[in-house]
Amino acid sequence: MLCGLLPTPAGIAQELTSASIQLDGNNLFRVWSSNEYSAAQRVDRPNRLLSQVVEARYPVKISVQEDNNLPVIVINGNPLLTVTSRDTPEGLNNQEQAEIWRREIQTAIDRGRSEREPAYVRRMMLISALCLVATLFLQRIIGALARRMFLAKKRDKASEPRSEGYRFLLEAGLKTVQGVLWVAAATVISGFFPASRIAANRLVRATGETLASPVFPLGDRSYSVLDAIILLTLFILLFKFVGVVQGLLRNRVLQFTGFNAGGQEAIAFIVQFVLLFFGSLVLLQLWGLDLSSLTLFASVLGVGVGLGLQGITKNFISGMIIIFERPIQVGDFVEVGDLQGTVRRVNLRSTEVMTLDRVSIIVPNSEFLESRVINWSHGSPLSRLQIPVGVAYESDCKAVRSALIDACKDYSGILTDPAPRVYFTDFGDSSLCFSLLVWIDQPMRQYEIVSDLNFRIETILRNRNITIPFPQRDLHFKNDALQLVLPPELLSTLERLAAQRRDSPPERHTD
Repeated sequence: MLCGLLPTPAGIAQELTSASIQLDGNNLFRVWSSNEYSAAQRVDRPNRLLSQVVEARYPVKISVQEDNNLPVIVINGNPLLTVTSRDTPEGLNNQEQAEIWRREIQTAIDRGRSEREPAYVRRMMLISALCLVATLFLQRIIGALARRMFLAKKRDKASEPRSEGYRFLLEAGLKTVQGVLWVAAATVISGFFPASRIAANRLVRATGETLASPVFPLGDRSYSVLDAIILLTLFILLFKFVGVVQGLLRNRVLQFTGFNAGGQEAIAFIVQFVLLFFGSLVLLQLWGLDLSSLTLFASVLGVGVGLGLQGITKNFISGMIIIFERPIQVGDFVEVGDLQGTVRRVNLRSTEVMTLDRVSIIVPNSEFLESRVINWSHGSPLSRLQIPVGVAYESDCKAVRSALIDACKDYSGILTDPAPRVYFTDFGDSSLCFSLLVWIDQPMRQYEIVSDLNFRIETILRNRNITIPFPQRDLHFKNDALQLVLPPELLSTLERLAAQRRDSPPERHTD
């Protein structure tokens, strides 16, 4: 079995004055340093001698003899360990302690020899295979149950706002349980065989010493890799906790306050920022970091922000301005350059915009402050659409205006106040140009509304025999010029088509 977890700095300090007598990776007992030898020196020879004895097949005899008024544990005539007063707890004398250790050593040797028998090895190999199969089976069952629980929770409409936080907690718990299963299986299997026990103990020991060794000097202290891993884990948990709190605040509290979507997002952001700031301070203090030692780090960070992080800093400050000044808010329909969509979320560095094609676009916050932005929902979502319409020159203008006004009747997408209007805008090359003006209060539906009105206009103009012309051009050819560049056959064909054009009556086109 694996003996102990990763050693802590306090545990390493304790091991400087005490050490373990080990056999096949099992700790038998601990001895302390003496006046002449350190604890590590006292256990070095006994550990090597016990390893040799357990591998040998000859009988072993362990006894306790006395030398200089101190009991000595002797194995096959070779002195193994002298028991001192520092090794003896209160309530026992040195002789009694030596006898207890003698029995423990005899038991450990008998066990080590039995674990090297072929029958034991075959039995443990079979049990190890069964452990691996059982662990894999349990992992599959736990994963299936977790997925079923999440799908059932997701189908529950009442729990839909909590699905993201619930999914994170479920996945984190699932991975933790699966990891614990495999670690437990590896621990159990490694405890079956002496060689695997020794290798596992050495690996744990080496890993612990590496992770616990101070390598990061900061202020008056030095921190180890293990300290950094612990701090990173705590920060990850802090960010996840703040995310869950922010989601609950958005979906369970702020939506009942009566604030609009932009105000709710601003409050949620402020709460997130405050929790992260104070949570970070608390974690650093609990970790043992003197915050006054961060002065130099803050100076270096300031230089880095001024040189290499200009873009991130600009977007961060732009995000703060957007959140507090609120030129755009969550739910607004905006147009930035060639991008049109609804603002879904305003973050510190960027803003998420959902386009009409249902595609999420991440826009840097500085784009909203440095370029021209059309906010169709700012102040009031009321906006006006212009729909150009061209009709033939022989059309009745009053009939055209009446037809365009009738095309807007009984259509819920446009407002009746202000009422639709028709303007005669121009005498075009091929048509009389009119402009239909309508007002809407749903800017994100403007393309749908324009399309529906165009369908209505085309239908009503067709029914009232009002022609929608197409561009026409009359070409006049001079034979003298064309004869220089065109073959005679093509020239005669063009003349015949021109004559037919002059003799045929004009056609009326309605499509």
